[in-house]
Amino acid sequence: MNFRQLDLNLLRVLVSIHQTRSVTAAGKLLSLSQPATSNALARLRYFFDDELFVRTPQGLVPTRICEQVAPTVAAELRALETAVTGREAFDPQHSHVEWRVSMSDLGEMTFLPTLAAALHTEAPHSRLTNISVPANDVAAALEAREIDFCLGILHPKQRGIQADVLFHEPYVAITSPDWTPTPGHKGKTLSPAELASASLLVASPTATFHDSVSEMLTRMKLDDRIAVRARHFGALPEMVMNSRMLAIVPTTYARNAQPRYGFKVWTLPYAPAYDVRLLWHASTARDPSLQWVRALVHRLFRVPAAGGDGAAPAKRARRRAAPQ
Repeated sequence: MNFRQLDLNLLRVLVSIHQTRSVTAAGKLLSLSQPATSNALARLRYFFDDELFVRTPQGLVPTRICEQVAPTVAAELRALETAVTGREAFDPQHSHVEWRVSMSDLGEMTFLPTLAAALHTEAPHSRLTNISVPANDVAAALEAREIDFCLGILHPKQRGIQADVLFHEPYVAITSPDWTPTPGHKGKTLSPAELASASLLVASPTATFHDSVSEMLTRMKLDDRIAVRARHFGALPEMVMNSRMLAIVPTTYARNAQPRYGFKVWTLPYAPAYDVRLLWHASTARDPSLQWVRALVHRLFRVPAAGGDGAAPAKRARRRAAPQ
């Protein structure tokens, strides 16, 4: 494979077929005849030594090599168009772009209300869809462009995945207002022995999840104290308010939900801490619409590591998003 021998015009054909999943539609998009487009595809297949697209009853399906190449080429062509024409490629006030994000139920509660409100104001014709992807599949989903970005408690290690830390927080415990670990207990911090005396609730969502809570409980030899393992954090406040059990949740979630439920918040011994990250694939790094929405996420939710006012990220976001 010699890149110098590749006619770069063929890459526009590759991107167009990848977008339309049709040789005929791609030809119309590029003002090429169907035979000319088919000939270009044949030349691309010869160069890559790969079928690139496989015909199925649902249309053309890209091969893995094609999925690796086409998104990167598309982003570079858009960047080149912007550089050559000298005009902005993305106008949030008028674009009808659709973004696909992955976040868990906790992510929806933490981020989605503020993000949706900001998009409604700043990009009124845009659409946002949450596609909840299991944590282990996030990298593949970003690479395949099944999602455009991801928000969650993730530790990306795969090649091609880029990430920024939005904020860092520990876990806390929540209980009913009248719960105390021991008679006469003072303060808002639980000792290891007091935590060991409680019946525990934990949540294990499949998307954007890490297992530091389980690791903490294993380290403290408290696995047998887990009474309920829920799939979603949303069920935990009602459960603690109607029982003598203790739930372990992220600090931001506790701060956001406490005014609504009135539960008590406790500091945990050896509390695990987590980084909430914004993830995207390197092939989309220069996509103008994705650059814009990532900048919006930073503006709404990023908390500098040295920041010290202790405000919850969602509360800060609401202040920043308020009309001036």
